[in-house]
Amino acid sequence: MDAFFQLLSEWGYGGMFIAAFLAGSVLPFNSETLMAALYLAKLNPWGLIFWGTLGNVLGSVFNYYIGRLGKMEWIERWLKVKPEKLQKAQRWVAKYGAWMGLLAWIPLLGSAITVALGLMRSNAPLTFTAITIGKLVRYILVIYGTSLFV
Repeated sequence: MDAFFQLLSEWGYGGMFIAAFLAGSVLPFNSETLMAALYLAKLNPWGLIFWGTLGNVLGSVFNYYIGRLGKMEWIERWLKVKPEKLQKAQRWVAKYGAWMGLLAWIPLLGSAITVALGLMRSNAPLTFTAITIGKLVRYILVIYGTSLFV
């Protein structure tokens, strides 16, 4: 994993996009560490925020459309979303609707939320807007937090 992380860091913004996509999907990956490392390597913070947000949102969109297919056996087997997490996310989505996308940045639970949003066929434009806002704010905070230690 260290070699893969090193490769992504060498790819700069492209590596940030890939890491963020993986982290936004159901795959267990951490994009915040790479973003902080690339920021410390003097890459443009707004470029990192843009490519990180774009990749992370597209990873969540992938989850949404897998959920929209509605194949529970695929969701459990291939996406490794546990039924209890998905049920919890479905309850939240039923209560708050597409705005649950604002919480799609939360590690592990965020993937279940985006799958549940697709499964429950939430309004796609509103869902993707909420997901984008949540992930954008998170990455801005990552850059801001990293800048405090420089």
